[in-house]
Amino acid sequence: MSDQGALLELVQANRILAHERVLDAFGHVSIRDTEAGYHISRSRSPELVSLEDIQHYDADSKIVGSDTRGGYLERVIHGAIYRVRPDVRAVCHFHSPSIMPFCVTGRPWMPVTHLGATVGMTVPFWDEQAKFGDTDMLVSTAEQGASLAAALRAHSAVLLRNHGAVVVGGGIPELVMRSIQLCRNADVLMQSLAVGEPRSLTPGEVTLSGAKNLEPRVLERVWDYHLSRAGLDG
Repeated sequence: MSDQGALLELVQANRILAHERVLDAFGHVSIRDTEAGYHISRSRSPELVSLEDIQHYDADSKIVGSDTRGGYLERVIHGAIYRVRPDVRAVCHFHSPSIMPFCVTGRPWMPVTHLGATVGMTVPFWDEQAKFGDTDMLVSTAEQGASLAAALRAHSAVLLRNHGAVVVGGGIPELVMRSIQLCRNADVLMQSLAVGEPRSLTPGEVTLSGAKNLEPRVLERVWDYHLSRAGLDG
């Protein structure tokens, strides 16, 4: 069982990402517990999540314990990723307007800012319709979750056609920073397209900048900043 400090970070991540408009009424954040089990809120808008809302699921995204409150329909995303990515400690799924133009058009997201390097050089694209035909657009079956996890591969994020994004991290602070920077880089990229042809960072720049952005002292600085902005530093 994750300790209270880790669960509190999970609650704070929900609140921060809602405050930064990455999450709205929809979307969800989880943290790994056991080998592939995880903690995630019951089905509730992220801005309202509290410690009392956190539930525990096993590797098959089945509830652990006697909690009968309904969970997120797309929680299989989290279980499927934890199953195949032992390096991942936290997962977020969201539908921010910043990334939706790339989800709708299929135009590749690319790193164009120093902090965008935190996401990596490439964000793959997953087309649910191509594999499963017409669906309700939710990722709600074990097969759909496994397909999405396979598309993510070793990357830090994946875009879902006409749907949203999934971001992973080695912990909650890393996940929060990466989710926000995926969106902010997308905003800059969209603005740049109106001016001319954007110039991507090079693979070397992404490697060096990405590593620097994820140093502990940098993550601590970013985490404290977002706690303060969301009114959670008291």
